[in-house]
Amino acid sequence: MNINFRHLRALHAVAAQGSFSAAAETLGVVPSALSELVRQLEADIGAPLFDRRTRPPSITPLGQDFLDDTAPLIAGMERAVDRLRARAGLESGTLHLGASPSAISELLAPLLSDFLAGRAGIRCMLHDDIAERLAIMVAEGRLDIAIAGRAQRSPDLRQRAILRDQVGLACPTDHAFAGRDSVALDEIDADSLIGLDAQTGTQQLLTDSPAIPRDFLSPRLTAHSTIAQLCLVRAGLGVALLPRNAVLLFRDPDIRFVPIEGLDLWRSLYLLEPARRPLTEAARAFVEVLEAAVPTLTTP
Repeated sequence: MNINFRHLRALHAVAAQGSFSAAAETLGVVPSALSELVRQLEADIGAPLFDRRTRPPSITPLGQDFLDDTAPLIAGMERAVDRLRARAGLESGTLHLGASPSAISELLAPLLSDFLAGRAGIRCMLHDDIAERLAIMVAEGRLDIAIAGRAQRSPDLRQRAILRDQVGLACPTDHAFAGRDSVALDEIDADSLIGLDAQTGTQQLLTDSPAIPRDFLSPRLTAHSTIAQLCLVRAGLGVALLPRNAVLLFRDPDIRFVPIEGLDLWRSLYLLEPARRPLTEAARAFVEVLEAAVPTLTTP
């Protein structure tokens, strides 16, 4: 069959408007083009759908049955087109966004504020986790994009560096190191360190750095997440090696970031994007906001 949506729209427009000329004006076509569409439809069906002996032509019983049968198709297509236009114009849609916890306060929250302003129909679902799990979720399509530490290379993932911050020491404000401008690595007691899960980007960064003493890598106390680690530091259970933005995650006045003398170790945050599928309109618009802000956020 050669019937398409243009034929159905023509038929329904004539029936709704009561005449070919009025229907043509509604559809923005000339009457002769509209009449040709209806003739093509009748030729394909093999029977007339309008009685042209009347003025204006009236719908035949066969045509009315066809109108009733195809009305849900027309309504469904119109709804689909409306939703498509709304998503394309960012009038609706959901951004599924992933982030490492330490990327939220300083980087992600201000960007989300700018992105959501004036876009009342856009929703955002934020999922916080470690880089490897976020990368898997982006690759599998469960997240649109994510901001996290570098994940393992994957053909399904594209990673772009957007921000870096220096690794230093997190300690409670009543600690002996808290009042100092810096501390040396050999002053830190390995038994006082609170570590992170081996799968986290920060722990992998420490493990891969030859500057970090090996006994620092297997502490007695290990936390699953940066948030738990900071809670332990705040409670006075020890100190931790962390990137500056992670230490300042909650701007906690009871936790101090102290630089480490001679340690040139930086944690980079990356934008994780799918490599084998296009971004949703909401994700594309958010990336544009991020790209505009990156020059002011990236440390040279």
